[in-house]
Amino acid sequence: MSAIEFDGLSKFYGDVCGVADLTLTVEAGEVFGFLGPNGAGKTTAIRTMLGFMQPTDGTARVLDNDVRVESELLAAKERLGYLPGDPAFDDDVTGRRFLDLQASLKGDSRRGELLELFDPPLDRPIGDYSRGNRQMLGLVQTFMHDPDVVVMDEPTSGLDPLKQATFNDFLAEETERGTTVFFSSHVLSEVRTVCDRVGIIRDGRLTELADVEDLLGRSGRIVTVTLAEDVDAAEFDFAGVHDLSVDGPVRFVFTGEYDRLIDRLGEFTVLDLEIEEAPLEDVFMRFYEGDATDETPGQEANGGDVNA
Repeated sequence: MSAIEFDGLSKFYGDVCGVADLTLTVEAGEVFGFLGPNGAGKTTAIRTMLGFMQPTDGTARVLDNDVRVESELLAAKERLGYLPGDPAFDDDVTGRRFLDLQASLKGDSRRGELLELFDPPLDRPIGDYSRGNRQMLGLVQTFMHDPDVVVMDEPTSGLDPLKQATFNDFLAEETERGTTVFFSSHVLSEVRTVCDRVGIIRDGRLTELADVEDLLGRSGRIVTVTLAEDVDAAEFDFAGVHDLSVDGPVRFVFTGEYDRLIDRLGEFTVLDLEIEEAPLEDVFMRFYEGDATDETPGQEANGGDVNA
């Protein structure tokens, strides 16, 4: 069963596009990363999905509830956890009072368990909290009523590395239990660690929808080879070679067929060879900047024209 569906969702502010014709499905138990540069439309899509604003066209469904219908939206929110990118708290109340209020609204069957993992100082006013403590308080309130679907914007912002690792382990356990997670993040190492699939949005439109590993595979490998011979660029000018440098070791990004690469290297005396995965930041920048047209021969881009 799908947990979240965007069906042609569009939101315009006058002539300004927030999000246009967004169509995608997030399956139950999936960790889905919703990525894109600032201003791409991520927050607009999330806020519209949560019913904070009405779509201009299309709709979104959460647990098979249409967010345009008030009664269905309320039914969905009972089973939904939400952590905004910058959680708003009453700085004068303590963390304990804040959680007590949240519990009166939606329940807190898992509060104790979560406070063992994320331990904000409950008896201090929230206004005295550090950024990390505010984030941990937000995480507790997001999960404490045991939601079926969780929507989060930059969930590890402000957390120290140990708490980030704790959060990642906790998220893995949650998905094993069947919880669906939809989140936006700029921490690409986190995306690689926890996400099953990603959707990349730019200028309000979905430009890519793919498994993380497939996306990395199609983005090529960095090849660094030291040769006994001097070479010029023309000798490595063949399909799949990008960003070639022959100053010192020969270095390039390769998206082609490895048989072809091995045949070419066989023409030289190879002293050293290193093939490594492209840095995650480089992979996503291609999509953020709109330069993601190169493909491995025989493969088509997953979702390159999803909303064209």
